[in-house]
Amino acid sequence: MSRRLRRFSIEAIAVLASIVLFWVPLYFVVLTALKSPQEASLMNLDWPSKIQLWDNIKEVVAVRDYMLVRAFFNSTVLTVLSILVLVVVCSMAAFVMQRRKDKASPWISFLVLAGLIIPPAIVPTIWVLNEIHLFKTMTGLILVEVALGFPFCVMLYRGFMGAIPREIDEAAVVDGYGGYRLFFTIIFPLLQPVTATIIVTSSVNIFNDFTNPLYFFPGAKNATVQLTLYNFTSQFVSQWNLLFTNILLITIPPLLLFLFFNKKIVAGMTAGSVKG
Repeated sequence: MSRRLRRFSIEAIAVLASIVLFWVPLYFVVLTALKSPQEASLMNLDWPSKIQLWDNIKEVVAVRDYMLVRAFFNSTVLTVLSILVLVVVCSMAAFVMQRRKDKASPWISFLVLAGLIIPPAIVPTIWVLNEIHLFKTMTGLILVEVALGFPFCVMLYRGFMGAIPREIDEAAVVDGYGGYRLFFTIIFPLLQPVTATIIVTSSVNIFNDFTNPLYFFPGAKNATVQLTLYNFTSQFVSQWNLLFTNILLITIPPLLLFLFFNKKIVAGMTAGSVKG
């Protein structure tokens, strides 16, 4: 088998796998969201006899006193504030880790890397949040999301900063720039590619997070978009048409984000890996 034929075979397998793993489930979600309750209960790939998407959307939005609208607001606030903190804190931490070389640096790098490996502990985290009076609060949940995303974002920033010459820092210090002014005026604007990558990938992860809001931000008024899926499932009755309509509505924002910023994600990831 020639190299070109082998390469084509691998690409064909990859495309086929993406179709099976992504597009078929997405098609099933859209198809079920178009159906009536009776047809949706059959859970098949048949085209509906009558499209009821708009009726399903109105019912989903109105259920439980417009809980989905509150959930979108909560998820948006959570995502925006978490991303702001992640970008500022992680970029500053990565800058210090990249530039500073002393005996503590390897240990700090090890602890950051360990954050990618060690799984989060739910019960101790709840105890800590409760002791500092941040359990069941948006602030506490934001801190949890920032802590979980910190290692990945720091490693991306640190790898990208490896290509920024130290001479820029030295020249700025000679010109009288202090630490914060040096970073935010000169270094931070150079981080736009990797910042765009972190904003998009972390936004999708936080917006789609199910576990952390469930444990650390309980309550009907505190629901995020993923928790609204509970509205249409129970032990006895499952409203499949409404459930999949809800899934479709909360899938659209992250999907559009990926479609519009796909090139920026790839560029930022590639630049960070090569330059690090």
